[in-house]
Amino acid sequence: MMEILVVGGTRFFGIPMVNALLKAGHDVTIATRGNSHPEFGGNVKNVTMDRMNSESVKKAIGGRHFDVIIDKVAYGSLDVKALLENVSCDRYIQMSTCSVYYDEHEGIKEEEFKPEEFKLKWEGRLPDYSETKRNAERAVLEFMAPEKVSFVRYPIVMGDNDYTGRLDFYIKHIKEQKPMRVDDCDGSMAFIWEKNAGEFIAYLADHFVSGPVNGCSKGAVRIGDIIEYIEKKTGLKAVMADDGDEAPYNGVTDIDSYNIDKAEATGYRFAPYEEWLYQLIDRRLIG
Repeated sequence: MMEILVVGGTRFFGIPMVNALLKAGHDVTIATRGNSHPEFGGNVKNVTMDRMNSESVKKAIGGRHFDVIIDKVAYGSLDVKALLENVSCDRYIQMSTCSVYYDEHEGIKEEEFKPEEFKLKWEGRLPDYSETKRNAERAVLEFMAPEKVSFVRYPIVMGDNDYTGRLDFYIKHIKEQKPMRVDDCDGSMAFIWEKNAGEFIAYLADHFVSGPVNGCSKGAVRIGDIIEYIEKKTGLKAVMADDGDEAPYNGVTDIDSYNIDKAEATGYRFAPYEEWLYQLIDRRLIG
């Protein structure tokens, strides 16, 4: 059993992540602003703090040491600073993103963005999400040795607890026959299932790997495939129009997948799309 601090973790794929940590027998403390209170499959300790405010972190958990810190909501270098100048750990796992990569292409490998080579800027949450997350990764190395840090990089996450409404946009527009503008139905994207997204981070607590590590389902999904599946299930044709509502994922360059050899070398398996995506759409159609 390890003592684990989870910063964030009460929304979306944080829920299967925390449940997996509890199932593994760990002592879990969750630090949040206290706005969300999901039911987990076991007992957790809760502390309330503003992770962007150093004094708030210090008051809540200052001086404590944890076996592992899982930082799910590190959005900028100042977020990292406010946390790690007040608490310590043996190993740190940061929820990062595949958006840190500069060039989009098939099979992107972790070494294509090296946080140790990035010029650190002490800044908060910038309009440029990618730059913000690059800063967040780099900031950790000011406080911890590289071999004690893991950066988990995911593409877009999909699942039942998704609050972004991106998949629901397509479902709603087709069911209600509302015009939408999709810039490229043949464009393909990489995704990860929320269950895998949460459980892989929890898995790393016991099967730690240092440095960046990608996670996603193998292959890619055409936006057109998602639309066509919804059309088939509803018996309705999507209304496409240049002046329609702007669809999610517009402007995204084709990405067949990210290289996940490093993640799979730990023994973890990411479910292929066929095992979860269309079943998810079926549930969202009913909901």
